[in-house]
Amino acid sequence: MNIGVLALQGAFREHAHMLKKCHCNVVEVRLPRQLDEVDGLVMPGGESTTIRKLMVEYGFPEKLKAFAAAGKPIFGTCAGLIVMATKLSGKKQKFLNLIDMDVERNAYGRQIESREVDLEIPLLGDKIFRAIFIRAPQIISIGPGVTPLAWYQEKVVWARQKNILVATFHPELTGDSRIHKYFIEMVKESVKSKA
Repeated sequence: MNIGVLALQGAFREHAHMLKKCHCNVVEVRLPRQLDEVDGLVMPGGESTTIRKLMVEYGFPEKLKAFAAAGKPIFGTCAGLIVMATKLSGKKQKFLNLIDMDVERNAYGRQIESREVDLEIPLLGDKIFRAIFIRAPQIISIGPGVTPLAWYQEKVVWARQKNILVATFHPELTGDSRIHKYFIEMVKESVKSKA
C-alpha cells in the first residue's frame, strides 16, 4: 500500500514524515501520472491560490477527479480542503468539487491570529487532540452527505464525505498521529474493497 503526498507546495514534508512514522510507504507526488502508483493521497496546507495554479499547470485536476471517482481516499488539510470544496465564500468553485461544503479562506485572521487549541474528538478516544490553526479556513456550511468529525467554536473543523477527508487545521505539525492513522485506515479499507 502506497500513500501519496501532493508535493507541489506547502507542508508536504511534514505529512510525509508523519505517514512514515506510521510505517507507510510514501510517494511524493509531483506529476499526475504518479497518482497511478498510490492508493490514497494527502493534499497539504500551503497557499491555496499557488497550489491551484500549479495543479492546473501540471494537469492534475482531471486526474484527481478520476482518482476520487474511483473511490480512492484523499485527505486535504487547510489549503488542500479549500481546493476540494464546492464553494468558496458562498460562490461555486469551478475546480475539483470533491466535498460538498462552503469554505472561507483565512477566516480566523492573518498569521498573527494563528492558534493552538485543545479539541475533544470522541472518534479518536478520550485523549485531547492539540490542533494547530495557521491562517486557517473556516467551514461555513456543509452538505447533507458530509459527516462532521470535530468542532471548534461551533464550527466543523474535521469532516468526511465518503472517501474525502478534510481538516481546517494542521495535524502534521503535531506529534499526534491519530488523524493520519484514521486516514490510513480509510486507505486500507479502500484497498481491501478493491481486492
